[in-house]
Order: sequence, then structure tokens, then C-alpha cells
Amino acid sequence: MSDTRVDPAKGFSVESLTANPRQARKERLIRDSLGATALVSVLISGLIIWSLFSEAWTFMVEVDWGSVWDIGWFPRRGIYDIKTLIVASLIVTGIAMIVAGPLGLGAAIYLSEYARPGVRRTLKPILEILAGIPSVVLGFFALEWIAPNVVKTLFGGPAAGSLLAAGIGVGVLVVPLVASISEDTMKAVPMSLREASSSLGARKITTTIRVVLPAAVSGLMAAFIVAVSRALGETMVVFMAGGAAQTAVYTHDPLGGSLTMTAGMTSLARGTDSVVGEGLTFQSLFFVGLMLFVVTFALNLVADRFVHRVREQY
Repeated sequence: MSDTRVDPAKGFSVESLTANPRQARKERLIRDSLGATALVSVLISGLIIWSLFSEAWTFMVEVDWGSVWDIGWFPRRGIYDIKTLIVASLIVTGIAMIVAGPLGLGAAIYLSEYARPGVRRTLKPILEILAGIPSVVLGFFALEWIAPNVVKTLFGGPAAGSLLAAGIGVGVLVVPLVASISEDTMKAVPMSLREASSSLGARKITTTIRVVLPAAVSGLMAAFIVAVSRALGETMVVFMAGGAAQTAVYTHDPLGGSLTMTAGMTSLARGTDSVVGEGLTFQSLFFVGLMLFVVTFALNLVADRFVHRVREQY
């Protein structure tokens, strides 16, 4: 049975609209345009992956794998110690999450559960503006203030760059990301759950910890995974404040200086004519980039499976 409902204001039926050839052409054009944009994004992603894999494959086939597990990252001398970059990246990311996790989650809990509407409307935009600070500015801040005033004073580290200073700087950079996503997730928890907890006599902090956080755990996990991916991919802060100018030798000491994966790529590619030396120096950039892509992709897969497993439907 066809739908012949008539719009009383405009005097036409739904059936007449769907049968209009001009309207159908417009809908088809819009559909095809949106499909083309989706296809372009997929194509660009495919080209990026192909460019990474093609050069990285050349590196993996031709490299002496003994040089991939050595004393440091010196690609212009044919030494491609990948563990130097991986360990430094993990140290910086771990320190960043130690800083950003409690601060970001604490800010999210306050904005979602304790702040009055007027305070929330004021603080939330300010917090999100922090995410727009250029990373080069935070790099200078980490190098010129965090390193001498925090790392040296509290931990006896160097006044110059170190992995600890870089990690704290990246943590400051990631705090707004964790706070914003976590706060949005907690706000999405139905108010009825809070009211039910309060009706049983639970205090505000008990309701937050025992009801709201478990109900929002899938979104909180997604926020932390996004933050970890952001910390792994940060370049300028770790390049400027991570001690890369002093050394590229392997270390697992947070007070020492070293290169992360992104900083290693940046230090090698400063200017197109600087990527010279051994024959695989250029290809090593793509190998490190492919490793970073694989690690980030794996993190997102794990997060997606975890979120689907613990997600609550309300």
C-alpha cells in the first residue's frame, strides 16, 4: 500500500516527492558525492600504507639484521638499533600516561560529577583550548622549564633534555585529550543510575567510583588508548626535550637522553639532502614509520575488542 499522506502546509504527498525525477537525481548525486569522498579517504590511506611498506620491505630484505640490535641508532653509519627507539618510545609514553592519566581522569570526574553548570561551561572550553597549544611550544617548555626545575630538582637529572622531561611534556600535552573524552563518556551515563545509587544512601564519591566509572569503562578505555597513540606519535616535544641532541645510544634510564621512534625519524630527515650515508639510510625512515603504524594499529584493535566486550547498552 503506497504512502499517500499529504503535507497540509504544502499540499503535496510523500509519494509525489519520491516519484519526482529531479528530486531523485539530486539524491543520487548527493549519494555518489559522499561515496566518492569516502573512497578518496580509503585510497589515501592505502597509498600511505603502500609507500611505507614498499620502502620498508627494501630495508628488511637488504639490511644486515645484526645491525638492527646494536648499541644505538646511527643510520648514517649503518647501525639501525631498533630497540633504542622502541624502549625510548615506551619510556616516554609510560611517563606521559602516568602524568596524563590521573590528571585527565581527575579533571573529567570533577567536570562531570562535581562542577556546577556555570563552572563546567567555563572550564571545559579552557581545558579543550589547551589541546590546541602547538607541540613546539610545549617542547620549549619541557626543555627550558621542566628539565631544570622539575627533573633536575626532584630527581637529580640533567638540566638539559632527558626522556623524563620529554615524558612529562608529552603528558601535559595529552591531559586535555584524556579529560575531554573521559568527561564526555561519563556525561553519557544515564542520570537514573546516579539517582538509584543516591536513593540507596550512597555518597557522591561512592556513586562516582562504584557506579559511574564502571558504567563508562568502555569510553574511558578508548580515551586512554587514543592518548597512548597520541603520545607514541608525538614528535616535537620528544625531539626537543628528549636529549636527542646529545646521544642516540641505547638506554633504559628515564634520566638519560635518547631517541624515540618519531624523534629518530625527525633527526634523520632534517632536510631532504641530509638523508645520506649508508645505502639504506633513507629506507630506515620507512621501516621505523611502518613499525609505528603497526604498533598504533595493534593498540586500536585491542582497544576495539575490549570496548566491545565491556560496553554497556543503556
